[in-house]
Amino acid sequence: MNKETDLSLLKLFLPEGLLMFFNVVGFDKKPIKDPLYVNRLTIYLEEKKEIPETYKNHHYKASGFMEPRIIDDYPIRDNLVSLSLKRRRWDVLVDGKWIKVNRSWGDFIAQGTRLSKEFADFLKEGDR
Repeated sequence: MNKETDLSLLKLFLPEGLLMFFNVVGFDKKPIKDPLYVNRLTIYLEEKKEIPETYKNHHYKASGFMEPRIIDDYPIRDNLVSLSLKRRRWDVLVDGKWIKVNRSWGDFIAQGTRLSKEFADFLKEGDR
């Protein structure tokens, strides 16, 4: 398979739009003791080095990464799935002052949860 095929395949399994902002940097699969699932698959993603659109016209510099946040996503076959998202921090010059900036989680994580937005919406539908 080539890189384009790999990317197309990943898009089928990851939350919509996630690969616009993050690169997959690795994964691991560990056995778990659970009556329904055999393994926990963790996919590690790092935010691309692209400043949020709001600040593109300001003077800025990358200032490292924040601690990764682990969120749960749809299970795949007999694997529980976790996404480890590592976001970037930026220093941005706004009105003569440097401020710290990072991308919002809103598009990917359901508010007040540790679930992907799509997975949380799916679970809410099941409660009806």
